[in-house]
Amino acid sequence: MQSLKELYKIGVGPSSSHTMGPKKAVELFKNTYKYATKFKVILYGSLALTGKGHLTDYIIGKVLDGYEHEIIFDENMKCEVHPNTFDIFAYKNDELIDFWRVYSVGGGTFKVEGKESIEVPHIYKEKNWAEVMAYCKEKNIDLYDYVCEVEGEDITDFLYEIWNSMQNTIKQGLSKTGIVPGRLKLQRRAKSIYEKKLDNENDSLRRTRLLSSYAYATSEENSCGGTIVTAPTCGASGVLPAVLYYMKNEYNIDDNKIVKSLAVAGVIGNIIKNNASISGAECGCQAEIGTACSMAAAACSYLLGLDIERIENSAETAMEHHLGLTCDPIYGYVQIPCIERNAAAAMRAVDSSMLAIMLEQHTKVSLDMVIETMYETGKDLQSHYRETSEGGLAKKYCRNKYYNREMKE
Repeated sequence: MQSLKELYKIGVGPSSSHTMGPKKAVELFKNTYKYATKFKVILYGSLALTGKGHLTDYIIGKVLDGYEHEIIFDENMKCEVHPNTFDIFAYKNDELIDFWRVYSVGGGTFKVEGKESIEVPHIYKEKNWAEVMAYCKEKNIDLYDYVCEVEGEDITDFLYEIWNSMQNTIKQGLSKTGIVPGRLKLQRRAKSIYEKKLDNENDSLRRTRLLSSYAYATSEENSCGGTIVTAPTCGASGVLPAVLYYMKNEYNIDDNKIVKSLAVAGVIGNIIKNNASISGAECGCQAEIGTACSMAAAACSYLLGLDIERIENSAETAMEHHLGLTCDPIYGYVQIPCIERNAAAAMRAVDSSMLAIMLEQHTKVSLDMVIETMYETGKDLQSHYRETSEGGLAKKYCRNKYYNREMKE
């Protein structure tokens, strides 16, 4: 597994796989061939089908500003390796210099075919949860100590930076009103949800209001191209910050403990990224929101003082009950159902942690088993349900009266 610095990335929305990943790849390619006079980018698969809504062409165009360039959406080519595939070509006076085939694999990470040397090395020897838990028990250390042992003490400073960015995004999101950019003309709701405190508000309603408003705040900032942290992706960036911000304020937990819980969540995210996928285009939304919920549940359990077995239970429960979740963004925007889904997952993460308190330590289904199941389920999903906007809610919405009304307006 790679460093947590490759999991948590501070960047701008709306999509880690469709904007952050392509942006980084094109920047590297451009800097490699600075003497080129022209560039061409061809987007395939999910990038071609939802790239407009995800601003893929916009961000690539910004990177190549000042150069002659062409961006092509090819919706017909079948992607054999990964659904987020694109080619970059460099020319010198119309003569081809070189080209890269790039796979944007999720979370802002990309791979270049035939150029393994530019990939970030793996630093964790343990490959799955069973190995991580066995190591921690053998050494009698917790998951935060495990991360520090592998990454070095400077990982704590990095995690503080991540946590500060997460908090700033929530505060920004809670302060804003207006319309989210795009054809849906979606109203920002984080501020109104946060302020909608009822006179007879009980603990359950309070928890729903706060968790939802925090998740909406980050998700709406992401949809508007604001600064977010991939956790593990842009589309699922609202879940973990919402849970941590809620725990900090409602349970009076200090930032030092929160930062340690970020390390715990990172271990879960890394294991899923290493053994399955965090890409909606590859495995549906279960790979994004499911992973985010699993990470947040583990972090919440750590903050509640649960042992490593119950941390596993909570993470497993959170992922298990997202199995089969489709990725079907309307118009390709990271808005509906994405924003609301972040709020629902934040609530489920806390519930999964609370349930772990009451469950037996040894359950029938392990975290590794449910991660393998998620990956296999994702591969079985039809492409319509893997970030193409060709099926599910995206397809249904475009056929109903609301779509027709928008077209008339």
